[in-house]
Formats: sequence, C-alpha cells, structure tokens
Amino acid sequence: MRKYFRYIMFAIVTIAGQQFKVKQNDELFVHRLGGNAGDKVEFSDILMVSNEGSITVGSNSKKVQAEIVDHLKGDKVIIFKKNRRKGYQKKNGHRQSLTKIKINAIA
Repeated sequence: MRKYFRYIMFAIVTIAGQQFKVKQNDELFVHRLGGNAGDKVEFSDILMVSNEGSITVGSNSKKVQAEIVDHLKGDKVIIFKKNRRKGYQKKNGHRQSLTKIKINAIA
C-alpha cells in the first residue's frame, strides 16, 4: 500500500444540464449562465462528493460555490452536407456561447 497517496476533495455536480468533476480552484467552461463577470453562483445539484477517501452519494447538504470569470464564445464548428452527383451542398457554422467559471469552495 502506498503511503504517499493523497486524497483530494472533489465533487461531481450538474451545471447547466452537464455533469462535471470539480475541485477547488478549478476553472472550467460551461454553457452560458446568467449573470455578469465577478458574480458568485452556487450549484446545489451534487451527485457525489469524495472527501479524504470517504464517498457520499447524493448529498443534499453540500453546495459548490463558484465565481463567473468571463462570458465568451467557443470555437467555430463547421457543418457541411453534400450529396455526390446531385449538385447538393450546404455549409453551416455554429459557435457555442460559454461561461468560464472558477470553483471557489465545496461546502
């Protein structure tokens, strides 16, 4: 058994319909959230919390506190459709609106 293995507290949380594994001081991109840069947000839909090796599933008392860093757009995704020998071509693009958040605490 390795003695030097350190457990880091993390949580699996649902943010804007997607599940993320978050730790303190993580920065991640999520779908656009309401609010301005610098606002504090709190997520209470916690699926799992791991603290020093003990795992809690479906914690109702825990919350993840975060701060909105910036609003931005993601990379452009090109959608190209073509039917060969029919003269059909269609090109379309999409840029997803994102919010960059920083996890402050898992409380």
